[in-house]
Amino acid sequence: MSSPELANHPLSQVARVLTWGALGLLAYGAASWVVAQPWFALRSIEVKTPVAHVTEAQIRLVAERQVRGTFFTVDLEQVRRSLEKLPWVREARVERRWPDTLVVSLIEHAPLARWNDDALVNEAGDVFVAAVAGHLPRLSGPEDSSAEVVAAYRHHQAALAPLGMTIRELRLSPRRAWRLILDDGMQLALGRDQTDARLARFVALYPRLFVAQPPAQDAAAQDAAPGATVVPLTVDLRYPDGFAVRLPGGIAPHGFAARTPDGVPLTKPSET
Repeated sequence: MSSPELANHPLSQVARVLTWGALGLLAYGAASWVVAQPWFALRSIEVKTPVAHVTEAQIRLVAERQVRGTFFTVDLEQVRRSLEKLPWVREARVERRWPDTLVVSLIEHAPLARWNDDALVNEAGDVFVAAVAGHLPRLSGPEDSSAEVVAAYRHHQAALAPLGMTIRELRLSPRRAWRLILDDGMQLALGRDQTDARLARFVALYPRLFVAQPPAQDAAAQDAAPGATVVPLTVDLRYPDGFAVRLPGGIAPHGFAARTPDGVPLTKPSET
């Protein structure tokens, strides 16, 4: 059998495939052995971004428990997932830097408010569990409603800004009814429907109805000092054409009759 015929023989072709396969496996094994050697051990973790809440001790603990292998074999995705389990970490990125360093970039949660009883929520509506000191507004609602409640909080706070009012608490009930508690203790019942229109009506009428005026006969006093604001305890905005008010001590706000005139039926608040 001639050389060309021998080269094209099926057994020769199989032999070549087996030879190259063996060489490939040998090269792979050699490469795997080399990259697993302590020459390429990871020796440091560098946090690339400034952080306010995540501590060096927490990052070191993740490194001790999750960083396995060498520069070439470490599982970056596993390290990333472990870092994102830390209380304040919203997003993490992990990269290699030759010859022996992992570079970590962290994005922390920025708390907007307290959420329900035991959590915090950021401006995107993401709920996370962490400890924080200081005053934060309190938002509450059914499960998976955090983004909706955060959006409503920002929207209603903007609507109340002309009055200089700040929301201390915003609640969304299981029946989808909204209730606000302001920093001065006033409670606003918005109900379920037409909440924007109801709150806009309150903002438009509040300065005229809830600022006590000096006595009419005392013109000098009227010119000298503005009236003192009377803070309602509750304002029920669920009425179709107005709202109901309860003031401390049962007093009537300026512009309101002290009681309903005879013969005028009371209007009930809307169920929504």
